[in-house]
Amino acid sequence: MRNIFLALALLSVSVSTGALAQQQRSGTPEEQRACARDVQRFCRSLMDQGDFTILACLQQNRTKLTSGCLQVLTNHGQ
Repeated sequence: MRNIFLALALLSVSVSTGALAQQQRSGTPEEQRACARDVQRFCRSLMDQGDFTILACLQQNRTKLTSGCLQVLTNHGQ
């Protein structure tokens, strides 16, 4: 019985985390355009490793980002 509750709790966490990640990933088309060149320039080799890896890459290259992409990160608390 305890295993069932644990499984349900883990499932609900993974579903809500997945939904949150999908929302964060989307961004507006304008936000995507603002960072597209920076992602290509600084994070190209990481593009197949997921959004959080790309976000980390952008954060590591913050001082080199275009002002538009930097504003997108700032607007999202990054």
